[in-house]
Amino acid sequence: MSRAIFADLDRAGIVARHPEVFRVDPVARGTRLGVVAAVVGLFCYGLWALEFSPAAMLRGLSRLGEFAILMVPPEWGTWAKLMLYLHSMVETVAIAILGTLGAALLAFPFGVLAAANVIPQRIVHFLLRRGLDSLRAVDKLIWALIWINVVGLGPFAGVLAIICSDFGLFGKLFSEAIEVADKKPVEGIVASGGSGLHAVRFGIIPQILPVMLSQVLYQIESNTRSATIIGIVGAGGIGLHLSEAIRTLEWQQVSFLIILVLIAVAGIDFVSSKLRFAIIGRAATPV
Repeated sequence: MSRAIFADLDRAGIVARHPEVFRVDPVARGTRLGVVAAVVGLFCYGLWALEFSPAAMLRGLSRLGEFAILMVPPEWGTWAKLMLYLHSMVETVAIAILGTLGAALLAFPFGVLAAANVIPQRIVHFLLRRGLDSLRAVDKLIWALIWINVVGLGPFAGVLAIICSDFGLFGKLFSEAIEVADKKPVEGIVASGGSGLHAVRFGIIPQILPVMLSQVLYQIESNTRSATIIGIVGAGGIGLHLSEAIRTLEWQQVSFLIILVLIAVAGIDFVSSKLRFAIIGRAATPV
């Protein structure tokens, strides 16, 4: 017999021995098709409700091409402007770093308390999680507008905006990392007479510390972009100059500022990736 006949016989035998595996469930298949149809229908309805227009999209792409031509070649104007732009870019990076580190330091104890395997009381766990959700639900731009009215214009408002927004984010990420930590080191410490605090300090934190540092490094890169946006509303950094260049139709300066932001983000990404690899690599190396 040919190989194809043997394959058919083998398949027939498998189907005969395990009919439940090959049986088609019409209810499950109908449910899946219904879900897919509902998602596609919702997407089409969203396009219609938001007045999506292919003609307007094509006109917009054509207009975007015109702006791209106006941006070439990039230029910074005078040397005084160049120094101002570089200073503002450094200020943007400083806002991102200080805001992220401040949020991580403040969120760490709350992340520990919000973990269900550290604080088993449901009411404490619920209140802390909902509080962190409330902080995270407000965008950085809104926090920037709030803090500008509280402390005034400048980078300090930008730092506070990032701290408030990332406080909720880091609290959630840290608590979830703690909850999935391996329980065996904790059980060993408790069995040898250690307290609950010892279990957290020596059983949980060494496991999650590389993950937490990796999250902080990534968020510094992300917040560099966010600091550019909140700078547009007056929270310091390069965003104010970018907004002013767009408002005055200085498209060549706009392209230069965009390139400056891209270089800064790429540099931070390169450094953070090296640090992330070094941290995780050391943590994975047996002592």
